[in-house]
Formats: sequence, structure tokens, C-alpha cells
Amino acid sequence: MAARIIIADDHPLFRSALGHAVCKVWPEAEVVEAGSAGAARAALADGAEALLLDLHMEDSHGLTVLMDLRQDYPALPIVIVSASEEPRVYAAASQLGAAAFIPKSASLDDMRGALAAVREGDSWFPETDVDADDDLARMASLTPAQRRILGQMRAGLLNKQIAWELEISEATVKAHITAIFRKLGVVSRTQAVLLATKLDVDQPAADAAAS
Repeated sequence: MAARIIIADDHPLFRSALGHAVCKVWPEAEVVEAGSAGAARAALADGAEALLLDLHMEDSHGLTVLMDLRQDYPALPIVIVSASEEPRVYAAASQLGAAAFIPKSASLDDMRGALAAVREGDSWFPETDVDADDDLARMASLTPAQRRILGQMRAGLLNKQIAWELEISEATVKAHITAIFRKLGVVSRTQAVLLATKLDVDQPAADAAAS
């Protein structure tokens, strides 16, 4: 059976370029294109050999999407393909379980090399001397529900507003927030929100303009 490779990026031309690189490494691959994280998740229902994932799409902005997919598909090789070229983002993606990180500025040869490494079960990341971050490890311990609530806290919503948005009781929201504080080692919403900013990935201006 041919390998099934999912490419999730909201730029059709870049998806096409990635598709060419994929076909050089997996010549018989079935390439499935998705324009959003939600579409990629739907495509994963039919299985995949690997997922190439942009971090900036209409429904995903940062490393939270990587954590969610990593938790739901622990054996799936996820290759981050991003316009971000921050060493801290490379290190964070590696720490959170990505198989590779390909900057969008990478040459076609480097893209092929990264994909070939993933196909062989190896990892591929640009060189960085950034150390592992204990805060990221703590955030990775949050459940998907806790991450959703933390996201609502970042948006400035009160407990009753979060309860309404997520269709749960306010008591459940409070219980989740208590668990979030404990797992993150913080004592206030402000501290939790500040830690969560480490999951953000700055989007280069040129890439943002193209979105």
C-alpha cells in the first residue's frame, strides 16, 4: 500500500512545492493536502505515514496544535514546516515531540534531506544551542481540555464565560483551573498566561501578509 502523506498549510503554492519534495522521497506516496489544522485532523482519520504541519493557519497559531496532535497520534511522525526561524521554536518543537522542523526558507535539497531522515525513523532539526525548557514540559502535561481552558484564560474570559463557551459548568472550569495551576507550578491566572506565551510562534511579516 502506498504511503499516505498529509500536507497541512494554508498556502496552496507552498503545499504544491512540498508535494514535489515529498514525491522525491516517497515516489509512490498518496499526497493529501489540507488547508487547516481541522482539515488535517479529519484527513488523519484515514491514517497517514507522516504529517507536514504549518504552525500558522486559520485555526492554529503556535505550538499548541503540535501538542494536541502529538497526544492524539503518539506514533505519527509530525514534520513542522514553518516560516519561523527562531532557534527557541526549533528547540520547543523538538521537545514537544516533532520529528523534524523545516524552515520555509530551506532549500529543496534540505527539505528532501529532512523528509528522508523522517522516512528512515530519524529526526531532523536546524542546529540550535537552546536548552530544553521545563515550562514546556509542564505545559505538555496539560490535558486537551485544560489547554482549551488556558487558551480561554489567555483571551481574558472569566470563569462563567469559559463555562458558556465550552458548555460545561463553572465548577468544572474552576476544577480545571486548579489543576492547571498545580501542573504549571503557578498560583495565579497571570502567571499561567505568561507561561503559555512560550507556545507562541512569531509569524514573519511577509508570511502574515500572504495569509
